[in-house]
Amino acid sequence: MTRDRKDPPEASETRDCAESEQQRKARKEHESCNQDEALEETFPASDPVSAFVPSKVPL
Repeated sequence: MTRDRKDPPEASETRDCAESEQQRKARKEHESCNQDEALEETFPASDPVSAFVPSKVPL
């Protein structure tokens, strides 16, 4: 099973891997690009606004 780096470690696993400043910057940039791409794929979030404007019924 593949695990994400944010998953909690198993009881037998230790995580003593330090992340350099360059690795952190590259990871954050990658996460930001992924988030931007996901956001762009959500547009348009709904159907366009209808141009129809209801009026009152004439008396």
